[in-house]
Parts: sequence; C-alpha cells; structure tokens
Amino acid sequence: MAADGLHENETLASLKSEAESLKGKLEEERAKLHDVELHQVAERVEALGQFVMKTRRTLKGHGNKVLCMDWCKDKRRLVSSSQDGKVIVWDSFTTNKEHAVTMPCTWVMACAYAPSGCAIACGGLDNKCSVYPLTFDKNENMAAKKKSVAMHTNYLSACSFTNSDMQILTASGDGTCALWDVESGQLLQSFHGHGADVLCLDLAPSETGNTFVSGGCDKKAMVWDMRSGQCVQAFETHESDINSVRYYPSGDAFASGSDDATCRLYDLRADREVAIYSKESIIFGASSVDFSLSGRLLFAGYNDYTINVWDVLKGSRVSILFGHENRVSTLRVSPDGTAFCSGSWDHTLRVKHFRVTNEAEIWVE
Repeated sequence: MAADGLHENETLASLKSEAESLKGKLEEERAKLHDVELHQVAERVEALGQFVMKTRRTLKGHGNKVLCMDWCKDKRRLVSSSQDGKVIVWDSFTTNKEHAVTMPCTWVMACAYAPSGCAIACGGLDNKCSVYPLTFDKNENMAAKKKSVAMHTNYLSACSFTNSDMQILTASGDGTCALWDVESGQLLQSFHGHGADVLCLDLAPSETGNTFVSGGCDKKAMVWDMRSGQCVQAFETHESDINSVRYYPSGDAFASGSDDATCRLYDLRADREVAIYSKESIIFGASSVDFSLSGRLLFAGYNDYTINVWDVLKGSRVSILFGHENRVSTLRVSPDGTAFCSGSWDHTLRVKHFRVTNEAEIWVE
C-alpha cells in the first residue's frame, strides 16, 4: 500500500512538472509575438484634452455599503444592491426610487437588469440568484413574484443576463460560474477551472456572443465558451485577486482591475497582456473597471475613494475623479456612453455626465 501511495505521488509530481514545462513553452511562444508595445503603436495618436468633472446626480437611499449596480438598456434607470439587504431601482434623471426589494440576507453582492428592462436579478450571501419582474404598479408586492433561479454552494458574487431575459450567468465563491434557464431554474452549463472564489464576470458584447470572461481570487482571468463549458483562454499576470473584468466594446479585448493596484488590458487575438495601467502613487486595489463607448477611456474605481481615468491607447492617466467618501465598489458606463454611475461604501451612487467638445476636451458634468 505504501508503495502504491509513493507511486501515485511520483506520478502527480511528474504531471505537475510536465504542466509547468508546457506553461513555460506557451509563454515562450507568446513572447515571440510580443514585437511592439501598445503605447508605442499609439505614439502618433492625438493626446486627449483636459478632463473636467462635476457630479450631476447623487442617489441616496441605501443604509449601508453599495456593492453593485447595473444600467437598464433604456439609459435612464439603474439597479443597485447593498450590504443593507436592499435592492433599489432608480430613475437616474429624477433620483426617484421606483422599486425597492428587501432580500432575506445582507450583503447583496450582485444585481443585474434584464435586457428588456422588465426584470432584475440579484443575490449574495443567500447563495441564490433571484429574479424579480418589474411592473408599473409601485405598490405591488415584488417579493411575492420572486423566482429563485440559481443555487450555488457559496455566495453569489456576480450575475448577468445573456442577450435575452431567458438565461442568466452567475459567478460564485464556490469557484464556479454557471448558466441557468430563468423560467425553469434548470442548470444549462457549469464552468469549472478557477482555483478559488470567482469574483466577477462579463459577457462578450456581440449579439451572437457565446463567450464570457471571469476573474477571481486565484489571480486568473479566464475566457469561456458558453456552449461547451470549456475555458478557451486564460491569463495569469495579476499578482492578487481580480475584482472586475470588462470587455472592450469591439469584443476583441478585455480589461481587468485587481487588488494589486493595477488594471490590465488583454488582447484576445494576440493571446496576451498588452497594457498595464498603474502608477507608483497608486497603492490601493482597483475594485471596478469599465470602458467608454469608444473604448478610448478606461474608468477604474479604487479603494482610496477615487476614480482614475486612463487613456487606453497611451497607457497614461488623464484624470482623477473625486467625490466619494469611502471605497468605490462598482462603476458602470451607461449604454449610450453619455454618463457613468459609481457606487461606494459611503452608501451613495453618483451619476456623472460627459461629452466631447470641439477642442478635443472631455467634459464630465
């Protein structure tokens, strides 16, 4: 028996050694394609102008840390979730609360708007993803129409509807992602490969997109095929937890934000990291990232209460946005690209509007 155990250990050791060797060869092949840096290619591109910021709306109503938010496709409404156990649907124009749901648990860590705008999904420490239909009757008891769709064995960290209201993707602290049928609650596909908690996910922007990217506590960003359940690409260059991932508008790349105080850009066609957005003065982790509609700007929320705006092509920081009084936990650009909303541990959400002037200056109002 002891000999059998020794043999198994030797086999395991040889397999680990082989895996490391193959990893090394893969990195060598990637390095051969690394002929030029992104900022070198972008040297001839005109620099961005001055960035001016003013918060247009402040949404107050949560009694604790805001943990997640998502825009409705109508570009006006948004949903937010909080540590107070509440999920609120807001009118970002008037700051009115249109719907409010009290969840059976605190730390509602994930929320998402359905593409039709007729439902929201949310979940957290209850390990579930629940879907609530929205109606025009504000006095209706939404909890009575709640539908429990997904069930994980640990907390729900992120959720996102696919291109229809009928399917939803979830990520969890149990180390997996999953695709569910909303109507039946049936598990359609599970995605195994992360070695620790999965903290974030983002669906590819294409209408026919069958891929999504996830990031987690194992420092890995993984791209998945939703049909096969297989990981098709993996990137492991961060030095700490990946808190946020977001596809570039074209779908050919994605950005990530990490506790290692950097944001990174990965090109899926080149199969490698092409840019790092960092400064020596930035020592706090990045909690959330999102692109402007053109893809030229990358907004990143940090644990030092600020939002840094990066020039994606040149790799330089073009502005720092202040206003929050605690950690910025979530950040999303609106579907039409004219505004972005940030949520914070200071219990508020702030909506900022921006436009490009003829002088090539970018104004955030």
